[in-house]
Amino acid sequence: MNAAREEICNSKHIAVIGVSDKKFGGAIYKTLKKNGYTVYPVHPNKTVFDGDRCFPSVKELPEDVKMAIVAVSAAAAIKVTDEAIETGLTHLWFQQGADFSETVAKADKAGIKTVSKKCILMYAQPVTGIHAFHRFLARLFGKL
Repeated sequence: MNAAREEICNSKHIAVIGVSDKKFGGAIYKTLKKNGYTVYPVHPNKTVFDGDRCFPSVKELPEDVKMAIVAVSAAAAIKVTDEAIETGLTHLWFQQGADFSETVAKADKAGIKTVSKKCILMYAQPVTGIHAFHRFLARLFGKL
């Protein structure tokens, strides 16, 4: 496993940016929470998500949160990356599904360790359900 993926998956303290009941960020949040991670939901228009205090931006996260899953559009990820640089986040996982190449390059240049083009739920243990099957296929075809 690449170092940044391993560090994020082993951290157990992760912000999930873009939580929503109608988007994949919400599923990521709920799955990581169920699996024992301490997760911090981030959404600009919510005060509570899944019974937990929701933070309006990266800037509002507790200082000890240094890693985040980015589950927003590529356009919205630009602001997220700027805030991550400003607040000292060390790791960003750009959830697969959008072209984050611009924001990944910006984060990398700022010294933030990044992961992109991967689904966190294929790596954060325990991997179950459809994600376990996808992980099996990725391993089989050398894409893990």
